[in-house]
Amino acid sequence: MIHPVHVIGGGLAGSEAAWQIASAGVPVVLHEMRPIRGTDAHVTDRLAELVCSNSFRSDDAATNAVGLLHAELRRAGSLVLRAADAHQVPAGAALAVDREGFAQAVTSAIEAHPLVEIRREEVDALPDATWESVIVATGPLTSGALAQSILAATGETALAFFDAIAPIVHRESIDFDTAWFQSRWDKAGPAGDTAAYVNCPLDKPTYDAFIAALLAGDQTEFREWEKTTPYFEGCLPIEVMASRGPETLRFGPMKPVGLVDPRTGRRPHAVVQLRQDNALGTLFNIVGFQTKLKYAEQTRVFRMIPGLQRAEFARLGGLHRNTFLNSPRLLDAALRLRSRPHLRFAGQITGVEGYVESAAIGLLAGRFAAAERQGRPLAPPPPTTAFGALLAHVTGGADAATFQPMNCNFGLFPPLAEDAIVDAKGRPKIRGADRKQLLTARAQRDLDAWLATQPPPSAAAA
Repeated sequence: MIHPVHVIGGGLAGSEAAWQIASAGVPVVLHEMRPIRGTDAHVTDRLAELVCSNSFRSDDAATNAVGLLHAELRRAGSLVLRAADAHQVPAGAALAVDREGFAQAVTSAIEAHPLVEIRREEVDALPDATWESVIVATGPLTSGALAQSILAATGETALAFFDAIAPIVHRESIDFDTAWFQSRWDKAGPAGDTAAYVNCPLDKPTYDAFIAALLAGDQTEFREWEKTTPYFEGCLPIEVMASRGPETLRFGPMKPVGLVDPRTGRRPHAVVQLRQDNALGTLFNIVGFQTKLKYAEQTRVFRMIPGLQRAEFARLGGLHRNTFLNSPRLLDAALRLRSRPHLRFAGQITGVEGYVESAAIGLLAGRFAAAERQGRPLAPPPPTTAFGALLAHVTGGADAATFQPMNCNFGLFPPLAEDAIVDAKGRPKIRGADRKQLLTARAQRDLDAWLATQPPPSAAAA
């Protein structure tokens, strides 16, 4: 007899995980605290209720990383994508859904599956090993009691706070005719590198104009249930710092000391630094630029920075009440908590951002758990796939010291062989849509090979 897998949380990740486990022929108990205990954001007791938006974003599988993730979820038999496709509403090239119809479809499918038991109850602490296999998929609205239990188990200092997130830029979009690599005072890092940062120089008029635009920019408003959650003091929004005086940033994250612009041989008035954000070196974080500006304002204001005039953003900044683990430090490649391997985590709590990404990590956690229960090996998906790129990022590809939630984007994917063919400025000759199509074609080939190693869904699922 196969003992069940326990899934805690009936959001998109938990519902997808439960579906994948049951589809593999393994029994599952899905624990959802609503309606016994509500949250500040949900309004129904349905599984997979969408609370922020009805959009799953781009459905373009040829040139968009999120659209590619849609395609991979469909190929892998995702319940979330099946329900989304069935309840799609007009949204141009995006996949948007009727919220009520979507949630009802997911709920009905889970309720009807003979291998799924739904328990409407709150799990207020991490289960011990008597629950032999557990997936925690409680997302950003994890209950206070369970969050405290996670804190005790992981030793992390904070899980719920206003987390001001800095933007991330694709390296290939930085203008290196203006920007240059240098560490402050040419100081070597742990790897001996004295040029670990990208530097973008500002003269006084440019700096003054930037500060004025920053302070005048439209900012996001807090939702009512977020207003009592404090800022993380070590990560204040850049607008809050700038409001303390026009020179504050020039003596803070934009200080130019220890840096020399190779074009002029002098120290700039101010400098914006970017730091490598992933192991592949394709993404760079704007240091100290966590922000609550609205997205359109971020793009406008941050492109005022010399060197970032044509910046393409892998992730824009934001301000969220968030609950997530330092997954690169805490989780193994199969999403298990290293210190308690009977516990897996899935969805937003692992540090992915967005509905589709949450469902994808739920799908992988469910497949890992089912395979483990059946005593069969299951290798992680290749990092060349959208599944594998996301998984690799949250379980080791990201820098644990600066880890923040991330959407699926092409900066997470390993380079192409074609990237070695460069122009006179050292940039890959194949860029833009052509490069994206090569990435998606490779991903779909490699995903099909990975899926071919796995058994078909059980008869009960069919």
